[in-house]
Amino acid sequence: MGVSQRGGLGARQLVFSILFGTAWEIASSQVHYSLPEEAKHGTFVGRIAQDLGLEVGELVSRLFRVVSEGRRDYLEVNVQNGILFVNSRIDREELCGRIPVCSIHLEVIVDKPLQVFHVEVEIKDINDNPPVFPEKQQNIFISESRLLDSRFPLEGASDADIGANSLLKYQLSHNDYLTLEMITKNDKRILPELVLHKLLDREETPEIRLLLTATDGGKPELTGTVELLITVLDVNDNPPKFDKSEYKVKLFENSPNGTLMIKLNASDSDKGINGEISYTIKRISPESEKCMFIMNSVTGDIRIHGELDFEDNDVYEIQVTATDRGAPPMAGHCTILLEVVDINDNAPEVSVTSLSLPVLEDAPAGTVIALVSVSDRDSGANGQVTCSLSPLGPFTLVSTFRNYYSLVLDSSVDRESVPAYELVVTARDEGTPVLWATARVSVDIRDVNDNAPSFEQLVYTIFVKENNPPGHHIFTVSASDPDAQENALVSYSLVEGRVGERPLSSYVSVHSGSGKVYALQPLDHEELELLQFQVSARDAGFPPLGSNVSLQVFVLDENDNAPAVLPPHSGDSPVTELVSQSVAVGHVVAKIRAVDGDSGYNAWLSYELLPEVGVGRNPFRVGLYTGEISTTRALEESDGPQKMLLVLVKDHGEPALSATATVSVSLVESGLSVKALSFNAAAAAAAGPTPEATLVDVNVYLIIAICSVSSLLVLSLLLYVALRCSVPPQAVYGPGNPTLVCSNGMESWSYSQHRPQKVCFGEVSAKTDLMAFSPNLPLSNEESQNPCLIVSYLFFNCMFLIKI
Repeated sequence: MGVSQRGGLGARQLVFSILFGTAWEIASSQVHYSLPEEAKHGTFVGRIAQDLGLEVGELVSRLFRVVSEGRRDYLEVNVQNGILFVNSRIDREELCGRIPVCSIHLEVIVDKPLQVFHVEVEIKDINDNPPVFPEKQQNIFISESRLLDSRFPLEGASDADIGANSLLKYQLSHNDYLTLEMITKNDKRILPELVLHKLLDREETPEIRLLLTATDGGKPELTGTVELLITVLDVNDNPPKFDKSEYKVKLFENSPNGTLMIKLNASDSDKGINGEISYTIKRISPESEKCMFIMNSVTGDIRIHGELDFEDNDVYEIQVTATDRGAPPMAGHCTILLEVVDINDNAPEVSVTSLSLPVLEDAPAGTVIALVSVSDRDSGANGQVTCSLSPLGPFTLVSTFRNYYSLVLDSSVDRESVPAYELVVTARDEGTPVLWATARVSVDIRDVNDNAPSFEQLVYTIFVKENNPPGHHIFTVSASDPDAQENALVSYSLVEGRVGERPLSSYVSVHSGSGKVYALQPLDHEELELLQFQVSARDAGFPPLGSNVSLQVFVLDENDNAPAVLPPHSGDSPVTELVSQSVAVGHVVAKIRAVDGDSGYNAWLSYELLPEVGVGRNPFRVGLYTGEISTTRALEESDGPQKMLLVLVKDHGEPALSATATVSVSLVESGLSVKALSFNAAAAAAAGPTPEATLVDVNVYLIIAICSVSSLLVLSLLLYVALRCSVPPQAVYGPGNPTLVCSNGMESWSYSQHRPQKVCFGEVSAKTDLMAFSPNLPLSNEESQNPCLIVSYLFFNCMFLIKI
């Protein structure tokens, strides 16, 4: 059957192999088969899988497929054995006309990895068309006066085959008057002519019937016949004559309708009516429905009727007869060869076959997106086509074979930046003017999960009042994911941890869909001032991606703790204080100490001495913030031997909560007072140190420690200022340490975004107040870079740190 040829790797394949590596492969070799036309269905053409170096068992798994170039599926491949066979009847004349070489181009495509092969199947001509004469009978008029060796051209036969199958030879039936000779034209066509070798006598032989047989050069030979009816004419013995027996004319294919092709002029040496000539077109070859020719029978003008199309027919042969009006008429013959000159009147045609759409955004460079084939019906430079791609981007066109290109991914793509590309493939020919055609390719980018959910902030600060109801919504976290579909579907979860001995999940929960954070139980500021935890956001992609955000939940204090009076005045029975009547004004009789479990304003206590009913001016007062009970005037006998003082301790919360302490003051004479006091002092010494003395010692040590630390801090700050004095402040912000802020009696309490610092103390002496506060002056990061602000801040803290 056909002969398979496979070229080795050329330079082009080597370049492509280096360029694209193992991602995809385009074969530059070509397999060539030959096949006679009219082969039956199922006729073996070649073992295409074997010739292409493919494994027959992998044809199905690698999606083996054959694409023909815009033609019917004349050929098919059996994917079970890799054999190429004839699928439908192939008529070479119908497929290619008179083109010398007729081929069917196939593209063989396999995947995993992608390979493209080009296969050419040449259709060989067989002798399946016999010679055909244009008419069944040719009428020839020969004057009896014609001389010997006179020649009479005949209309030759035509054969649709090519090559040797179309080479014709002629044979004339036997007769006494005429012989047959072959005339070879300039285009190597062979035409028959009759030659007179015996003078005619009309009265003896008025009519001669001959049979002309045309035989082609095929095997087996095919023949065609035409009957020649020769009528012998009487004395009009000078036929019209043309200047040439053959005229050559060239016209552009865009010549308008009615264009003069040629003006013929034949002459006749006869006189009168025997010399009057009329012109007729005897034959036009090949015949065309688009273009015909009209001849003026009087002037000999031949004009175009219709339109010339180079792509339809590039050459026309027109046989013209000039006939005089003699009796009988005589005719002269000539042939006009019209060559149609091609112009660039056909734009290129572009065909795009998609392979890998849409494109994954993580697809590697070198991925083949589509195959592009171009064609142009014009010839020469008018049919030379080049392709370009626009706009510039991550794609490129690579030439793989003559008029074949591959659309290839040249660099990485990102769906979040550009979700789709509209590409335009432009094919331009090299004619003048240049013609072009375009094909649009829409390339969608398919999302992959390459973006993790992200929060707007790394840390969120939340303020929640204590004693919240269970299940209270305290915050909503929200993360965004620029991916698409399930890759952007975010779910939230709590990053499990422990708060003390309890799991974090017993305090808070996070709704997986909405990101809402709920407090599962009432929060107690006195138990938990700051709750820090993380929430995780994960998408639904594969593999899933996630990120965490930190939440700082500050539990704001509410006034839910009443003041508590410290011993010794905390009991139900009042404590008796002995006071000498001779004490000076302002003498401290006793000191009421109280604490409050709350913080801020809610823990800022004030003391108030409740008035006695029916009693005049009270000689005692209590310090508003110190709780010290002291005399306001000299004591008198009228004040009585004993006073019951009721002290109200009240915080500054809303609403305010309070507690009371009762103190019994006994007035004694000066001498008794001294003895009693001495006795009490001796008893106290024998009994050991009192709690008040112990508190005094503790406060002394505490004051010494605070002063030492403050001194070291001041020295460190001085050194820091010296090192950082020339550094300009930077505007950088971030979370700070939360601090509970308290002011003195003339200022207010407030709550900042700093962590409360609790300072707990035991009992204090009657004449010493130790209050540790941090002023409400939180510094931003920008301020923290300023040495002067730092010094001022610490100095202000130190001023309020100790009050003696």
